Amino acid sequence: MQLSSPALRQRFRPLAWYGVLFLAVAFLVRAILYVKTGKDAPHGVGDLLYVFGVGLGYDLVTFIYMGWPMLLVLWLLPRRAAMSTWGRRIFLGFAWVLAFATLFVGVAELVFWGEFSARFNFIAVDYLVYTHEVVGNIRESYPIGTWIAMIALLAVGITWLSRRKLALRDDGSRFGGRSLVVLGWLVATVAVSFVVDASMKDGQRNQYLNELAGDGTYQFFAAFRDNELDYAKYYPALPRDEAFGELRTLLKTPDSTFTGNDPLDITRRIENTGPEKKLNVVLISVESLSGDYVEGLSVSKHKHLMPNLDALASKSLFFTELYANGTRTVRGLEALALSVPPTPGESIVKRPNNEGLWSLADVFNAKGYKSEFVYGGYGYFDNMNHFFASNGYEAVDRNVIDAKDIHAENVWGVADEDLYTLVMKRMDDAYAKGKPYFGHVMTTSNHRPFTFPAGRVPLPQGSRRAAVQYTDWAIADFLKRASTKPWFDDTVFIITADHCATSAGKTSLPVDRYHIPLYIYSPKHVAPGRIDRLMSQIDIPPTLLGMLNFSYTSRFYGYDLFKLEPGRERAFISTYQELGYLHGGMLASLVPRQPVKEMVPEEVSGDATPVAKYDDKNAKDAVTYYQTAAYLFTNGLMKRKP
Repeated sequence: MQLSSPALRQRFRPLAWYGVLFLAVAFLVRAILYVKTGKDAPHGVGDLLYVFGVGLGYDLVTFIYMGWPMLLVLWLLPRRAAMSTWGRRIFLGFAWVLAFATLFVGVAELVFWGEFSARFNFIAVDYLVYTHEVVGNIRESYPIGTWIAMIALLAVGITWLSRRKLALRDDGSRFGGRSLVVLGWLVATVAVSFVVDASMKDGQRNQYLNELAGDGTYQFFAAFRDNELDYAKYYPALPRDEAFGELRTLLKTPDSTFTGNDPLDITRRIENTGPEKKLNVVLISVESLSGDYVEGLSVSKHKHLMPNLDALASKSLFFTELYANGTRTVRGLEALALSVPPTPGESIVKRPNNEGLWSLADVFNAKGYKSEFVYGGYGYFDNMNHFFASNGYEAVDRNVIDAKDIHAENVWGVADEDLYTLVMKRMDDAYAKGKPYFGHVMTTSNHRPFTFPAGRVPLPQGSRRAAVQYTDWAIADFLKRASTKPWFDDTVFIITADHCATSAGKTSLPVDRYHIPLYIYSPKHVAPGRIDRLMSQIDIPPTLLGMLNFSYTSRFYGYDLFKLEPGRERAFISTYQELGYLHGGMLASLVPRQPVKEMVPEEVSGDATPVAKYDDKNAKDAVTYYQTAAYLFTNGLMKRKP
């Protein structure tokens, strides 16, 4: 029997129906996203052809995978069952399920793009693990019940109008002939799995065009597959000994001395002069505190949105050129706890074998501090409790807060003001026991659904701007309440961000979407000032320790900015697979299976101009940092020495 026989065409006609529906929804989603992107993406004829031409290719490839359920049913469904009344009804119900799923994924893509300005990616993969928080966030942020009902009704309408196309008839096809169709589909599936990958769409300088040309479902499974990336397998590398020799040169600073000659051992003794200041330390990593909300930064776009923090800048050491390691909370926590560059794939916070690593808490613990990680949500999310409890901190989360002490809460956590109340209670307890306190505090209120106690700020709840205003109010309220405590005068408050509110931009690494603020506030101990030097998030721990005049053993990658010679400043910015290195006005980029690229970044717009001839030293340093960090973690060499 020929593959093109009328009997086979009749049998597999529902597969063609599903293909048309799948491609139509994909086209419609792409068109809506293109319109929503607005002026951030060019709209020339060539751009349109690229987005929809390459996009169609990815949609077809994705359908080869997604068509398997329908294909298998049509292949295996016996003639007698296909002809029965109940068989036809069940098949029509099956077609409805496929229609509903296709529409649901399309709507989900629109929502995801609205939040992240990207197709499904590694964030979507992570969200599948934490269904309680994610589903709860969706329910609190959107009218999900209404949407599902509308999608279900639309799927009913599509299925009903297509009932003639979906009607199973006595086609006379034989199992052997149907098997040849399935064999051909299998060959096509294997072929595209080897020939096509997610990076093939990334042919444009404008990252929005690349994202639009992709297919969300395909991107999701690609991200799932590449969630952990072996640096040695995918990225440019130096010979191991050469890389670690270069690293020791890069890490050497005037205040440090290596403790041994082993080239793989970066342990150093940091010596600071003067008496140690065993002050309490409260390190607040604020959820999504983007630099564009902050007056005084080059990327600032919102005036008077945070009056309290704007006023605090003049009373603090205010750092204006700080860049976050990544685009997720766990990347910020990793940088602040471990002071290491981001490793490709998943954050160390969530990876196996991440116990017993050298951390900031280890330094404080050696000085007699009580060290805690305090989180307003449930710390099982993103593996936070396990990570911090395994690396020198006591993990404290929402579970210890009494219901009577909660003014507002949502699926992510309690209101920031309630979290700060918990922090003050923990500090009161440490003070009563005569122990200095180090607390790393992670907030949640500046996260969708953007809810908080009523009456705190003039803007209505439910918007990012309102949540930013509440974030500002809560910090000011915390400092005001803390000022009445006996431990206040001997406390240093560090206020920064875990990452920016959004990560998407015109390039794959838009530097403006990594720019975050840093305030170091201690009226009795820190003179106000403005620091305009380039700084990485991983530099915060050693800079803080230097300000306390601590001498200590270090295995950190970060610098004490005040001990660092001018011109050596650098910063690390990354996605889950692209690794960026900022230094000397240049941005080097490491991407899987490609040579190092170098660009001139534009700080305000986030755009970047590729350079034809890049700085070999800059590229080599980028490889050195990322290669060695990945090697040390993978081989268990970031762990504390016995």
